[in-house]
Amino acid sequence: MRRRQGFTLIEVLVTVAILAIVAGLAWRGVDGIVRTKEIAEARLDQVLRLNTVLAQWEADLAALHDTRVVPALSFDGGAARLTRRSEHGVQMVVWTLRGRQWHRWASAPVTRRAELQDAWMRSLQLLGGEPGDLAALPGVGQWQLYFWRNNAWTNPQSTGDQSAGDPRAQALPQGVRLVLTLAPESGLSGEVTRDIVLRLRAE
Repeated sequence: MRRRQGFTLIEVLVTVAILAIVAGLAWRGVDGIVRTKEIAEARLDQVLRLNTVLAQWEADLAALHDTRVVPALSFDGGAARLTRRSEHGVQMVVWTLRGRQWHRWASAPVTRRAELQDAWMRSLQLLGGEPGDLAALPGVGQWQLYFWRNNAWTNPQSTGDQSAGDPRAQALPQGVRLVLTLAPESGLSGEVTRDIVLRLRAE
């Protein structure tokens, strides 16, 4: 009998088919791992950016400074305005929501009453794109602030939180609650709530 040598065509075809199936399964596995990694990295970036922006928000409130020249902290439903102590003076800071992006605007540090009053007036007329304006966080559907007064969270726009006279004389809250509602384009979902105890610095 002749010794059989090599492989038949059918054996080669079967082997090639098996290898193709294994390669296809392996490719799907690798592709799935790569996609999962990309999604995880994107989500991590989004979470890190959110935490960075919230840290800035907390830093602004931690440096809150009452000059008795303009309101140290106010919220009109659309924008939160505050005065904070900086290394070279006092800054006017505004947080506001424009087109599903949470913006932060900060004036240059000032040391004179008239300059601070001018910064306050400019803060009432912001349109976006001014020097000092930063699109801090995209994908925010809405936001709301609450003030802690008399052992309860209250709406800053409620009549109980508004002074009848000079707004500069308005008693500041002991705490601030921030509620951000994240939009789908943020890559995240749900609400983010941060409560901050105020430790006010006054002149």
